[in-house]
Amino acid sequence: MATKAKAKKVTDDAIISMYMDYVLEHELIPKSIYKFCKANGISEADFYQFFGSIEGIQKAIWNKFYSNTEALIAKNKEFEVLSNKDKMLTFFYSFFELLTLNRSYVLFTLQNDKSILKNMAQMKGLRRHFKEFTTELIEDGNASKNLKITKHNPTVFSEAAWLQLLFILKFWMDDESAGFEKTDIAIEKSINTVFDVFENTPLDNILDFGKFLFKEKMA
Repeated sequence: MATKAKAKKVTDDAIISMYMDYVLEHELIPKSIYKFCKANGISEADFYQFFGSIEGIQKAIWNKFYSNTEALIAKNKEFEVLSNKDKMLTFFYSFFELLTLNRSYVLFTLQNDKSILKNMAQMKGLRRHFKEFTTELIEDGNASKNLKITKHNPTVFSEAAWLQLLFILKFWMDDESAGFEKTDIAIEKSINTVFDVFENTPLDNILDFGKFLFKEKMA
């Protein structure tokens, strides 16, 4: 029979912090909600106020990475006047800066299960938010173009950008350079390349280009 846990202030952020600490200290994912709650001195009722499963926490963490990146970008008063390419660069630099602060957790959660499909399931919310962000970028760019032929397809661009994010994520995971300086270089070069390709390559070829980069890195 479950015993009454010691009362404490419980929030979604608190549970996320408890989860990240738990998996790093134990080097495994909790076997059950009961064991996780008992180890952290909270009740299952408190847990279920915010999450329905361990998988729900995992997804929420990636959503937090995105929302925290967005909050960081919002502090930059010059962001709105930047070009689309510079906005994308700012997002990538800010996003990976936050990932670096949580590198041990990110490496654990993505390396713990080698299934790409399961890892993608964790990042489902991140993918949606990121694609909305990149879609807005291209729609803003299209709004300033008079000719329909010069406008770009937001769906194709956002998918290519998502594949690029995955490519850089894998690169960052493997990066052993001091301060992850090679990742910074890779971000700059890859974003420049993606925008150059997008501006000068037929739309049908863009998605294949992104998939090629990702597959090459995953090989």
